[in-house]
Amino acid sequence: MKLDNRLKKILLILLIVILSQPLFCNTTADKTVAWLKAKGVAPELIVVIISMIPVIELRGSIPVAIFLFNIPWLEAAVLSIIGNMIPVPFLLLLIDWFFGLISKVKPGRKFTEWLFTRTRRKGKSIEKYEEIGLAIFVGIPLPGTGGWTGALAANIFGLRFWRSMFFIFLGVIMAAIIVTILSLMGTLAL
Repeated sequence: MKLDNRLKKILLILLIVILSQPLFCNTTADKTVAWLKAKGVAPELIVVIISMIPVIELRGSIPVAIFLFNIPWLEAAVLSIIGNMIPVPFLLLLIDWFFGLISKVKPGRKFTEWLFTRTRRKGKSIEKYEEIGLAIFVGIPLPGTGGWTGALAANIFGLRFWRSMFFIFLGVIMAAIIVTILSLMGTLAL
């Protein structure tokens, strides 16, 4: 009985956090969607594009697809997963080069140090459980997690490319399932 109550509390807290995320990145997502709509971009492509944007990722694109564009939930999830995964291989392949380049100047070096420290602090599960930790880290749809941060964390912790791709993909699928279910629960409440 206690486990059921704890699980309910955890799910409620997760639901509140995920549903409140649009309040924090609302202007970025809204402005991006409005600008793309004004340019005549198809709703499906808008969903793919906004799921590629760091911070918004599929946490924002699935609700936009379901609530704003009335895209069926399965299509919304698939489009968002595709969009969220598009930048990941490029991030994994080019991240060392990019940070090496910006670290040549003092502000870039400070930013790199701050980002690596923050990612190491947030990535304790990755350090402890390696690839499974990476999937869980990416799969929990909270601010500061997702494909972008997962790629950075995989690089920082020295995980191999293809294994990183696979476990980031698993995490993105987990996040898509959670956000889709919560979005569908929101449509039931309306």
